[in-house]
Amino acid sequence: MAKKQLRRMDLIFTNDNDFTDILKKTLTTPNEDILDEMISSGLKGRGGAGFPTGLKWKLTAESKSDSKYVICNADEGEPGTFKDREILTQVSYKVLTGMAVCAKIIGASRGYIYLRGEYHYLVPLLEKELKRFHKACSELNLDFKVAVFLGSGAYICGEESALMESMEGKRGEPRNKPPYPTDFGYMGKPTVINNVETLAHTYTIFKHGAKKFRDLGVQDSRGSKLFSVSGDTPIPGIYELELGMTVQDFVDDFSDGDCKAVQVGGASGFLVPRKGFSETTIGYQGKLTGISLPTGGSMMLFNSSRSMYNVLNNYLEFFQEESCGQCTPCRVGCQQLVKGIEAVKRGEKPAVYLEKLLKLTETMKVTAKCGLGQSVANSFQSIVENFREEMIY
Repeated sequence: MAKKQLRRMDLIFTNDNDFTDILKKTLTTPNEDILDEMISSGLKGRGGAGFPTGLKWKLTAESKSDSKYVICNADEGEPGTFKDREILTQVSYKVLTGMAVCAKIIGASRGYIYLRGEYHYLVPLLEKELKRFHKACSELNLDFKVAVFLGSGAYICGEESALMESMEGKRGEPRNKPPYPTDFGYMGKPTVINNVETLAHTYTIFKHGAKKFRDLGVQDSRGSKLFSVSGDTPIPGIYELELGMTVQDFVDDFSDGDCKAVQVGGASGFLVPRKGFSETTIGYQGKLTGISLPTGGSMMLFNSSRSMYNVLNNYLEFFQEESCGQCTPCRVGCQQLVKGIEAVKRGEKPAVYLEKLLKLTETMKVTAKCGLGQSVANSFQSIVENFREEMIY
């Protein structure tokens, strides 16, 4: 059977730089029509959660408040993900355009780019782009200003409510939900928070129309997606591909010929073993050919030379370090998982102890306060269940 050649695109990184024309067009278009276009495009959040972007904008627009905000989440802290920094480096005007149109729809006059602390070197470039952007907004009589807010290097601040707490000068800890940011966000006001790539995709929709975007992908996974490809691959880098491919399709294009597993979605995502490549689809849709996995963009390939025990141990040490410590399931759970697999590996605990650790991850999944503690179970369960022998010997 012939291998499927993945369709590679360059919609996001095409540098047409006609954001002024798009702003002129959207400023004279009724908000309802823009929202209809956004919703019909099928665009979902590219940060990993996959919430419909048009619906998020609509809900925030309907919230009553004297002030509202638009925030670009550029806290790209997921291990294995490095696409957003390139968007901001090469085509930041697309992100700013998306923020401006969103601001018009929801009635916001202020926006922020929450930039990962390690990306501080991008600040001079962004300030230069903001100067040009603000000049264009002024000429179009659009009352919208954007500022850069530099984070402090905390992984947890990639979670939207912890991000807002950080911006308000508090410790970066997740809030209880509800209320949601669409009603109670930054400074207690209705707020739209979108990922860098999500906002860049809105530019494509505004420029080419919802149909062109919707024609890409499958079912509920519409459009293209940027993938940060790393690990055991001869061609690491950033690639724009259609959603809806299988992991086997991906491996055929990017592996070194000896791929035994793919980590989809970074450390907080799922590991897919070789036996699951053909039945696992990358996207947000329901079961198409088997399992469907969303991803923020990280795709890490591992060949036969890699120890999956070492991979898992690395992930768990990362989570243990980055846990904010606010809730017990995550704070204690991450510590016990690290100690547990190390004890099994050393022979201090029997192999059956892995079952107790798996039950612990189930508890963390339902009791941890935010996505960090809840997602630890993803990589732990998928690695232990598929590579149990490597956890023991």
